Amino acid sequence: MKIKFKDIFTIQRDLRAGINVSLLAIPQGMAYALIAGLPLYFGLLASGIAAFLGGVLGGGRFITLGPTNATAVLLFGVFAQMEMVAPNGMLVSDALLILPSILLCTGLILIGAGTLKVSFLTKFISRTVITGYITAAALLIISNQVRSVIGMENPYPPGSNFFQSLIHIFKNIADNSSASIFLSFFTGITYIILNIKFKALPNVAISLVLGSIMGQYLIRNGYKVPCLQSFNSNYIPVSLPNFELSISNWEIIFQTSIALALLCLIEGLSIGKSLASRSGKRIKSDREALSFGVANIGCAFLSGMPASGSLTRSSLNVNSNAKSGFSNIITGSLVLIGFFNLGNLVHVIPVSALATLVVFIGISLIKKNQLITAIRSSRSDAVTFAVTFLVGLMFSLQLAIFVGVLTSLLLFLKKVAEPEMIEHGYNEQGEIFQISNKSKNSEPEVSIVHVEGELFFAAADLFYEQIRRVGEKRNIKVLILKLLNAHHLDGTSVLALEELLDYYKEKNCNILLCEVRKDAIRILRNSGVLSRINRQNIFPHIRSNPTLSTAKAIKRAKYLLSHNEAKVTIYANEKS
Repeated sequence: MKIKFKDIFTIQRDLRAGINVSLLAIPQGMAYALIAGLPLYFGLLASGIAAFLGGVLGGGRFITLGPTNATAVLLFGVFAQMEMVAPNGMLVSDALLILPSILLCTGLILIGAGTLKVSFLTKFISRTVITGYITAAALLIISNQVRSVIGMENPYPPGSNFFQSLIHIFKNIADNSSASIFLSFFTGITYIILNIKFKALPNVAISLVLGSIMGQYLIRNGYKVPCLQSFNSNYIPVSLPNFELSISNWEIIFQTSIALALLCLIEGLSIGKSLASRSGKRIKSDREALSFGVANIGCAFLSGMPASGSLTRSSLNVNSNAKSGFSNIITGSLVLIGFFNLGNLVHVIPVSALATLVVFIGISLIKKNQLITAIRSSRSDAVTFAVTFLVGLMFSLQLAIFVGVLTSLLLFLKKVAEPEMIEHGYNEQGEIFQISNKSKNSEPEVSIVHVEGELFFAAADLFYEQIRRVGEKRNIKVLILKLLNAHHLDGTSVLALEELLDYYKEKNCNILLCEVRKDAIRILRNSGVLSRINRQNIFPHIRSNPTLSTAKAIKRAKYLLSHNEAKVTIYANEKS
């Protein structure tokens, strides 16, 4: 078997990228476990298992799976709300027994979305929801890590939301450790300098190593510096869902799983699409959704935590010139090797050093440009962001996901279901001007209405009212509806059209349909409405001559008016 030079080149690039990403994934995995209140090995195993399975089942190099800030803080918020967080900030044993059920349910939902090919539905959810959620999550991450950064010794229950965390911090601010504060300052300064001078290096890992060295120096000089607990890394512990706890907490498990699945799809797929578009490529959303699901099921049975597409690791993988999904397999394998070798070494890592890096990770989530875009782009985006952000701060992050998605969908439906119609005419100079609603005309009128937008059930009533009002207190004798840009007709909108035909028939007014596409004609025929309309009053759209249909309709209108002179009024949607 011959190995082509191109294959060797690809393997070399993937190997280099896998090494780079694994050096970032190992400290990040531990940091995300700390955020979620889990033992460190949960983050390491999730980073390794998810990256490996994502590399095997995913579509390529653009998405590297593993724990993320968003999923970690969501998980912690759920258990804090369930009062399953110990005073030291770690999850209690019952929470660890419930976690596999959450991951299993999340994985099944994601596999269902990929199998049924419904992952595309996430495009109807505004990215502003994720911006609001992540901004709120970032503040909660920072507030929950302050106690470890300043070395608060007396344990107290962490808050389930941002304001509760702030209250606890201010009440216990005097309970701090000078050694922890110094070590946090040292780690933070080191990380900042490395990021400024050596951006290409794995600065999280280097800062953690240097912080650990300084921590051991302080310990040898008699200072009290809390360090992480070691864990048994001789084997990967198997975790199984606890049937009794799952039944008693099925509602919160199901709600959390839906929130995590939505977060994985929106966050992971958007990262993949963004990175792929830079390379002129596309990802297969349904295949990636399947890989997300399998990765979470793998984490459910092998002591992992929720996995999604990681922005930092995915970006590093692409920027390291990875050529295929094999780079993610290498990343996962190296992280798992790290798990088997780090169990007895993590006890030298100071808690304050790791917490400081977590704070910097949280700060990096707050993107100024994204905030400006979310707030200033449109009123609906600003409302969606504000609702998601405030619910995340005041209540819980999983509730923020649901409320944000609902707000986004409601505003979307309101936008597509509310066209605005403005009446225009021509003055003596041939210029278009807006006609006052109070103006009256005694001469017969031909009105041309451009019907644009979605004519599905939510817009049917408004469509009926807008078209009906065109004929109110007017001497309209012919109404021409241009339907070229009217999309998604359904049974409700067809019934509305039929009611309009009856209404204008009583007013002795003819309705003509022009620029009617083939799909609209098919719907009208199947519904039986076409048979009740004079076929001479329907003018199909002709692609080769787009204006011919309207010209024929106007000619027909003149014939119906018996060649009398008439005023022609044009209605259009002023919105772009």
